[in-house]
Amino acid sequence: FGPRVDDGEDVVLYSDDDDSSGDGDWGAPSASTDTKRKQSTMSRWDSLNPKIKARIVKEGQERAIRNKKRREPAAEKKRRLYSQYREMEQQSKKDKFVKRNMHPNSKERTRLADITPGETLPGRVISITKFGAYVDIGSEVDGLLHVSQITRDEFVDHPRNFLAPGDDVEVRVVRLDPQLKKLQLTMLPEEVLEEENVLNKHDINEEEDDRIQLDEIDVDDELWGEIRRVTDYGAYVELGSVVRGFLHFMDHPMFGEVAGAHPKEYLHVGDRVRVWVLDVDGTQKRIKLTANRPVGLPGPRREVQWI
Repeated sequence: FGPRVDDGEDVVLYSDDDDSSGDGDWGAPSASTDTKRKQSTMSRWDSLNPKIKARIVKEGQERAIRNKKRREPAAEKKRRLYSQYREMEQQSKKDKFVKRNMHPNSKERTRLADITPGETLPGRVISITKFGAYVDIGSEVDGLLHVSQITRDEFVDHPRNFLAPGDDVEVRVVRLDPQLKKLQLTMLPEEVLEEENVLNKHDINEEEDDRIQLDEIDVDDELWGEIRRVTDYGAYVELGSVVRGFLHFMDHPMFGEVAGAHPKEYLHVGDRVRVWVLDVDGTQKRIKLTANRPVGLPGPRREVQWI
């Protein structure tokens, strides 16, 4: 077969003199070999770090739980998931709970009759809704901070984008009714309130107020109004009606003269404007306006007097 390439020593792979083969099972491990192997395994487990042991046991338990859930009946799985959903819902309600400075029924709370419109008070946001936020100012009822009274710097799509339950805010009283237990608040600066004449609304008597009703306004009616509020999308115009009309910035004659111009550059609070009615929504109580004369309207008539 050729010359040897190793060092010339023979290696014994198996010997008949091995005591482990005395049981007659050729090539099978003996009892002593199994014992040594078990002892080796146990000594290795005992030598592990306790944290590693705990992690291995935890992983095994989690694996067993996952295998059990795979065999879980559909009805039990549905009941278990619903129970988890209920727990999460209850925890979410607890997280939204806001701690008040005083108990709601405390006798130390200020009566509405002792509060003056225009007064500035500190408050805490209790809850958020799509139309505003309820603020505790230490009075007998929570005040409503309407979404339109939060800021004028940006368009408020939802109050939660600017406020959260538990926030401490400084608000001003707009109007109140001690008999009906209603309180309306604002966060707008004083100069904005004066421009929009917000604080003077509390003395309006609805029975004596002779305002135009929505059913008295028709499409294409020509009206004069005063701009009271300007937003990123247009302006609210006081028309003398029960609600203010909205003039979109694209429906103004100066739209497009300056590319990218903000509506505040050509719509100013206090300006008198001539507008036409585009739409009246009695359900939503909205009036849509335009400052461009509708094309379908006839032009002004000219009368010639013969002398």
